[in-house]
Amino acid sequence: MQNDMLRFLGLMRRAGKLSVGETGTGKSVRAGQARLILLASDASGNAQDRAEGFASRANVPLYRLHAEKAALGDALHVAGGSMAAVCDEGFARALIGKFPEDMDRI
Repeated sequence: MQNDMLRFLGLMRRAGKLSVGETGTGKSVRAGQARLILLASDASGNAQDRAEGFASRANVPLYRLHAEKAALGDALHVAGGSMAAVCDEGFARALIGKFPEDMDRI
């Protein structure tokens, strides 16, 4: 299940519908494009605080993934990055449908 979700995130990135990292996520929020914010399971407390602020500002859900930063970075072909913003309503709904029942909404 987790590998499917990570592959789906990679598809979104290739489609240009996923912003990665704090800078990209913040930019998507400020542009009004963010529909869902994701946080790596091992994100720092500071990263979680920033992600919560972004989610609040954009009025979108924030979920903690069952994937660490390294796995997220590998799937998205980026170095690091503890958060990401999904910038398409259809992709956001489809991704939420793939979440396991014990997925943590923050």
